[in-house]
Amino acid sequence: MTLDLPPAPAAAPDLAARARADGVRFLLALFVDLTGKPCAKLVPVEAARELQDEGVGFAGYAVGAMGQQPSDPDLIAIPDPASYTLLPAVREGLALVHCDPHVEGRPWPFAPRVILKELLRRAADRQLELFAGAEVEYFLVSRGSDGRLVPADAHDNAARPCYDARGLTRMYDHLTGVSSAMNALGWGNYANDHEDANGQFEQNFAYADALTTADRVITARYLISTLAERRGMTATFMPKPFADQTGSGMHLHLSLWREGTPLFPGDQAHGLSTVARRFLAGILAHAPALQAVLAPTVNSYKRTGATSTRSGATWSPRRATYGGNDRTHYVRIPDGNRVELRGGDGSANPYLALAAALAAGLDGIERALDPDTAGHPELPPTLLHAVDALGADQVVTAALDAAGPGVAEYFAGLKREEFFDWHGTVGSWEHDRYLTAF
Repeated sequence: MTLDLPPAPAAAPDLAARARADGVRFLLALFVDLTGKPCAKLVPVEAARELQDEGVGFAGYAVGAMGQQPSDPDLIAIPDPASYTLLPAVREGLALVHCDPHVEGRPWPFAPRVILKELLRRAADRQLELFAGAEVEYFLVSRGSDGRLVPADAHDNAARPCYDARGLTRMYDHLTGVSSAMNALGWGNYANDHEDANGQFEQNFAYADALTTADRVITARYLISTLAERRGMTATFMPKPFADQTGSGMHLHLSLWREGTPLFPGDQAHGLSTVARRFLAGILAHAPALQAVLAPTVNSYKRTGATSTRSGATWSPRRATYGGNDRTHYVRIPDGNRVELRGGDGSANPYLALAAALAAGLDGIERALDPDTAGHPELPPTLLHAVDALGADQVVTAALDAAGPGVAEYFAGLKREEFFDWHGTVGSWEHDRYLTAF
């Protein structure tokens, strides 16, 4: 009797052999917590085999927002060899590998990469694959003589600096260093530009499957930050470092595929298919709750709540609207191949952002929602409002809880605490407004 057995899974790449062949001396075994903070250990190549077979341990409570107490067992970071990334631009002989934290042999449900992988697995059960592109915007800043934050380029002071060729040229060494590093990794960097605010830049790379793109966003932030520090600057992904300037977004270009075929192009409005329109409608329907994940800081709402900037435009949506090639919408449709979700900012955790957006879109497909009848709710005015919307949204909450219960509640608690910590501070605005007002 002959049994038809499924093909054996492909063997994981040999991390130790690959690292030695590349002349790597140390591996940065890295993961992020729920806030997106990168956490890592440097592992010498001599221990690469142990890293791949056994992982490397962390005190989870010390890591940060990972749902652990001091008494809990260690987080064991298990590397994904497919994410192996050489980083000679940072240090010769250095490579990075993204990891999935485990506790007592099981994937840890509070780990953002684990959450995204679970959502992608559920989509795969429906023969769906999410592809994503991410626009990484950031500021290059330094401290002035009075201690205040200023653009690192003292000559970058034009009222409308967007696309300024001279500003690009003055930052040539930094921008080309990042671009060359991205292209050496095969990311397909295709544009580097001066954005709308003084000191603000964007560096784009090609889209990929959602997990790869999320890994690359984390790697790009690390790469950009370390190369900026080398030149005496600070790269910040803070959404709104300057009150009178445009903020930094992290726009996500999303599309669904099945067996190598894109599902979004169609013959309906804006060149979209029925599947694409329903996916879009799901995002619009869940937009208020999504903002707790896409714009997860107090500072985020200084960006989306802005009414004007020095350049004359905020480039950030205030309502959950959609339209064609129009950058004022929450969801822009540049063409029939994708939709661009513009609610996210530079503080967003890319794993959580993609997981939540995917869940919202799939809900729209499942319920056959229509974007023209989904409503166009106002976006939350503060982080506290966004967290309240999250708590009332079962779909986005379930996305955060995809790998295990309690994550959404824990995340919401962290964000409420962040809001009230900010609310409890007294600053110069209050001194200026109230000190002699009464």
